[in-house]
Amino acid sequence: MGDRKQFTLSMPPSANRLWRMDKRGFMRKSAEAVNYYEVAGFEAIKQGVVICSCDVAITLKVYRARKSGDLDNRIKPLLDALQGVAFYDDKQVIEIHAYRFDDKNNPRVEVMIETR
Repeated sequence: MGDRKQFTLSMPPSANRLWRMDKRGFMRKSAEAVNYYEVAGFEAIKQGVVICSCDVAITLKVYRARKSGDLDNRIKPLLDALQGVAFYDDKQVIEIHAYRFDDKNNPRVEVMIETR
């Protein structure tokens, strides 16, 4: 077990909303995804997250606003948002624990990153 860092981020978009077809027929990251990556990165840094070069284990507690949506569809966008902020590459993530809860008044993701 190594160092631990805990922080809270806003709810990521579903993985189903990460890519959109542009007017020319090319797949592009959606504006929603690009915006989330920027906001989540800023939120993490503001809470003291420092980039790590070692392997990490991540625990996610996802608090959704409605009783709908798959837990796994929130993991990929969140890891993508933390790449370059909490770790250099998501290949450093060697362990993931994810839990789903409901909180209609305060949707969020509580993140714990532990170095390995």
